[in-house]
Amino acid sequence: MTSLRHSLQLSKGGVISLVGAGGKTSLMFRLARELSGQGDAVLSTTTTKIYTPGRTQSSVVMVSESAGELAREAGKILRHKPHITAGSRRIAFQNKLKGFAPEIIDAIRQSGIFRWIVVEADGAAGKSIKAPAGHEPVIAQSTKWVVGIVGLGAVGKPLTEKWAFRPQLVSKITGLAPGEPITEAAVAEVLTNANGIMKGYPAQAQRVAFLNQAESQERLETGRRIAEMICSQRTAGLTAVLIGQTLYEPFVREYYSVD
Repeated sequence: MTSLRHSLQLSKGGVISLVGAGGKTSLMFRLARELSGQGDAVLSTTTTKIYTPGRTQSSVVMVSESAGELAREAGKILRHKPHITAGSRRIAFQNKLKGFAPEIIDAIRQSGIFRWIVVEADGAAGKSIKAPAGHEPVIAQSTKWVVGIVGLGAVGKPLTEKWAFRPQLVSKITGLAPGEPITEAAVAEVLTNANGIMKGYPAQAQRVAFLNQAESQERLETGRRIAEMICSQRTAGLTAVLIGQTLYEPFVREYYSVD
């Protein structure tokens, strides 16, 4: 099963917010490419910051401070290019785009100019696992799907800043002591705990776990065990678990329904 649209049960359009660590940016642009490849108008953006995409990720990059201005300018471009990446301003010295406040994402959705809006709604400084601070993640209320990502490469590594973003918060949620090996149970916990990476999701949003970095048989087996743990916790309210590899094919290796 390689179609993200099918695996995530995406239909009719809407806002998809990506949170967690270990592959959000790769997932965002892969998803945008798949959706726009079917002729749908797609916006990829952020409520935090992202590196300015290269042309292989997004051939059109816009900067606009308002939803109205973005909709007007995008309307002209979408006649020829179905995928646009946008931010509120450029941060030149970091080669990054600053994103939009959640209410601006909601207003862009209301404009109807894009069928799909894919939002990187969390930061993780390139680490494979994280737990959110009080102000994280930054999820727009119009979000219909929240995808929580963890990199399987973190499993077995020490709970330190080398592998985890905000390791002290991961420790608080999972009970692991600083420096202890990150366990499969800890990964399941950060994905299902009320204070974990999908904290603060809108009530109407479907939540899906994406276990990334399954590039080897060993990591695939690790992902399977974590998926079983998550599927056993039906009270957590997730709808599915995907095991995948954002940098390789097949993009989605296995799918588990939690319902």
